[in-house]
Amino acid sequence: MTEAPVEFADVSYAWGPRDRDRLLRGVSLRLAAGTTAALLGRSGSGKTTLMRMVNGLVMPTVGTVSVAGRATGDWDLLQLRRSIGYVIQESGLFPHWTVARNVGLALELAGSSSPARVAEVLALAGLDASLADRYPWQLSGGQRQRVGLARALAGDPGVLLMDEPFGALDPITRAEMQTMLKELLGRVRKTVLLVTHDLDEALYLADRVVFLDHGEVVADLAAAEVLGSANASVQRYVAAVHHGGRA
Repeated sequence: MTEAPVEFADVSYAWGPRDRDRLLRGVSLRLAAGTTAALLGRSGSGKTTLMRMVNGLVMPTVGTVSVAGRATGDWDLLQLRRSIGYVIQESGLFPHWTVARNVGLALELAGSSSPARVAEVLALAGLDASLADRYPWQLSGGQRQRVGLARALAGDPGVLLMDEPFGALDPITRAEMQTMLKELLGRVRKTVLLVTHDLDEALYLADRVVFLDHGEVVADLAAAEVLGSANASVQRYVAAVHHGGRA
């Protein structure tokens, strides 16, 4: 069997001894190389907790999470986190650093510096080189998210984690970012785990959609199969979106 870039093997997580303290229950998933998997589910279903297990921000209480064939507990956590790109909703940029230094952070931490690589990933994220000397407060929300994406790509990670990356953007900017990201991923072929509440976003960007409910995987489908699925949990989510509700 081909080694998966990321694998969850019967993973559970609990923050306390009671059953109601259990946030994840027996999750098993293998992410295929170069594909995008989206995690969908209502708030509190365990999406972000599951994602944070990939870079060791959360460790499973039962089961194993593996990256590149090694359990996260066997990695040096600093090395693990440097090998994975991470994009969050508010970009997490350092306000007192220029765009160029924010993007080059991963390279700086690895003891190297490459203005050419910084320029390359800024272009990949659709940003003009003239923005390199600006500060985050001088950018629009969409531009800041593009900088955050460029920073995540700078070290050329094999795995990219994206936690509601466009959730704070207006609908038009969000759509532009989704188009940019889809085109970018088609070129760089990263293995992506995307957390989102947006069904349309998941169907547009992902090859595969995994639905979580109360910490369990209730459906794992190719994106093209979601809208026609007979799975009750999937139908409930789709119906909530189509009726203007919030899943």
